Amino acid sequence: MSVTAPSNATSTATITLDATGQSTKLPLLTGTLGPAVADIRKLPAELGIFTYDPAYGGTAACDSKITYIDGDEGVLLHRGYPIDQLAERATFPEVAYLLLNGELPNQAEHAAFTTELNNHTMLHEQLRHFYNGFNRNAHPMAVICGVVGALSAFYHDSLDINDRGHRELSAMRLIAKMPTIAAWTYKYTHGFPFTYPRNDLNYAENFLHMMFAMPSAPYQVSPVLSRAMDRILILHADHEQNASTSTVRLAGSTGANPFACIAAGIASLWGPAHGGANEAVLKMLGTIGSKDHIADFIAKVKDRSSGVKLMGFGHRVYKNFDPRAKIMQATCHEVLGELGIKHDPLLELAVELERIAIEDEYFVSRKLYPNVDFYSGIILKAMGIPTSMFTVLFAVARTAGWISQWKEMIEEPGQRIGRPRQIYTGAGPRDLVSMAERA
Repeated sequence: MSVTAPSNATSTATITLDATGQSTKLPLLTGTLGPAVADIRKLPAELGIFTYDPAYGGTAACDSKITYIDGDEGVLLHRGYPIDQLAERATFPEVAYLLLNGELPNQAEHAAFTTELNNHTMLHEQLRHFYNGFNRNAHPMAVICGVVGALSAFYHDSLDINDRGHRELSAMRLIAKMPTIAAWTYKYTHGFPFTYPRNDLNYAENFLHMMFAMPSAPYQVSPVLSRAMDRILILHADHEQNASTSTVRLAGSTGANPFACIAAGIASLWGPAHGGANEAVLKMLGTIGSKDHIADFIAKVKDRSSGVKLMGFGHRVYKNFDPRAKIMQATCHEVLGELGIKHDPLLELAVELERIAIEDEYFVSRKLYPNVDFYSGIILKAMGIPTSMFTVLFAVARTAGWISQWKEMIEEPGQRIGRPRQIYTGAGPRDLVSMAERA
């Protein structure tokens, strides 16, 4: 098979099967940013073939107006806005509104949006009893996956995905309730009493209050920690067509309700190759132990036979600096300063490891730069959030992106159920023989 590249004057590419000489022209589709893509939808009908792309690394499964990533240049845009500007100058509810609606809210829209969020932070009281069905030592991701999926049993009034009002109401409920679900999961697994949401607190403050407030003493939310949490949520709000987002879209393509789709996304995020990277960074730093052991650790990383990996560096998409990492690094110093942690061994170890790795030709040539997970684990640990909750925090943030992607897909004209193809490599046709005749 051969492909003839188009000239600048054309908008098609020609594909030819070398074995038969058959050929067809494929339209080239271009987006606002990024490379052109060949529309291969007519290949099966015209040439009798389809494409093979394990893990979809070279396939655009949809078109989207929400998030753009240029991994080579280290660019992440939400609706055109650079992630660093959003993290420094916006709040998470503003970013959630942007992802959902395409534009940042004005003052009136922001006030209405935050009021609506506050109106939906409470969970149905019957869900308190639902938590009792889980073991106290259950992993928090197992709990939130079950609770989010169960929301569809409580909100029958918003399950018509063809109704725009239902879609918007479900989106608000999910974004508003996720912090409550997450905080209650933390409280339940630790045997603490549940703390109800407060409408006088902002999104990040409310989450921290529900996580750490106790009936026995007043709890004052630190503005520095609240802002740090807000940034963490912003930096994880959406990341284009990753594994969990693709899961949400694929589940949604069947017509499943949004609560079930987000629960599917949570299950996908739970995988250690996706949402558990910041936890893995902490484990790695604990294994290294001190700065004196970094050289030995780096040597093991370079030795492929050792099986030792450098966690928190490199990214499936980014071949340059993760644009979120520098913001997270600065936030890390702010949090440790607020908490009075002047000489944190983990941070000192992380900084030295980062310095060595970005100067070492082995890592530089492979473009293994720090990613967002490298510092986020240290921040969350310093704030008193257990490692088992790290991926839960990721899910709280990513719900805004997931439901925005789901909503965009449902509203797309001509939307169809997802149906990947395969290359079958199993046994050919054969006849069944009786058990007595089987070898």
